[in-house]
Amino acid sequence: MPIIEIANLKKSYGNLDVLKQITFDVNKNDVVAVIGPSGSGKSTMLRSLVYLEKIDDGTICVAGNHLVKDGAYAKPQEIKEINSKMGMVFQHFNLFPHLTVKENLELAPKMLKKESPAQIQQRSSELLKKIGLTDRATAYPANLSGGQKQRVAIARALMLNPEILLFDEPTSALDPELTGEVLNVMKDLAEEHMTMIVVTHEMGFAKEVANRVIFMDNGEIVESGSPAELFTNPKNERTKAFLKRSLK
Repeated sequence: MPIIEIANLKKSYGNLDVLKQITFDVNKNDVVAVIGPSGSGKSTMLRSLVYLEKIDDGTICVAGNHLVKDGAYAKPQEIKEINSKMGMVFQHFNLFPHLTVKENLELAPKMLKKESPAQIQQRSSELLKKIGLTDRATAYPANLSGGQKQRVAIARALMLNPEILLFDEPTSALDPELTGEVLNVMKDLAEEHMTMIVVTHEMGFAKEVANRVIFMDNGEIVESGSPAELFTNPKNERTKAFLKRSLK
């Protein structure tokens, strides 16, 4: 059974249709790359999965629970519980500047009070080791590179033990030389079978790491398939034109 089921998502801003009948499923352990030109609705679609954008119509079901069904949203407590299954990594890190790296990681789990302080500290130490930033635990975000900030943001999302990670253009604010260190962390997560949806301009990542690629344009899914299918034998003319521009 799919871990995420998305059906007929619609979203408009006035007369502008941002999402038009978006439908796809995500299975457990899938890495789904969502590609397409800027303004095609990719980020809006992703943000709607964690209720950062409210859709006008359609259905989003996560791990068998409906966030929204035919445009009707679940109760606030249910929404909270569904959202807790997903972690989100944003383009611009969104770290708290007044907190150290370790404090950024531990803030949300401490507020939830589901674990002891010792358990939280142990996991933050493990995650800092995982992302290669043990030596930066007491540093503040202002003293980190962009790549380091984004790795901290990924670790922070992992602190709440999500079943699914959503990435919204995680490398687009980074210099090319810093992009690799973030993509390497994401590759490691894929190898550990973390379910991920990644909105990205990194075609290399989509080719190598994703097991499915979705091409969006003008608010709709134009084409989807395995990386081999989509990159070597795209069927739609819009997909062909986009890839020709992007793979130069």
